[in-house]
Amino acid sequence: MPIYEYQCRKCGKQFEAFQGISDPELKSCKFCKGKVNKMVSLSSFSLKGSGWYVTDYKGKKPSTTARKEKSETSESSTAKETAKTEVSKTAAKTSTDD
Repeated sequence: MPIYEYQCRKCGKQFEAFQGISDPELKSCKFCKGKVNKMVSLSSFSLKGSGWYVTDYKGKKPSTTARKEKSETSESSTAKETAKTEVSKTAAKTSTDD
């Protein structure tokens, strides 16, 4: 059941009432019995369980160390490929020189 906020027109006090959605609005102040106005207030809710952005997807970016390791791995593989190419060129030269 939601909590509604009211403000008294006579004494100016604000108070909350725990009411069902289908319950009628309060008409009088619980302090001075003056007329009240229902206030507009923010609603609050909580996302519980899995399947929500907050619990499952937020903050699941790869860490900077993982990115570093990945870039180092790609750099070393590029260096290995270059070395292989140079070795094969050298081998090809040697076989043609014979």
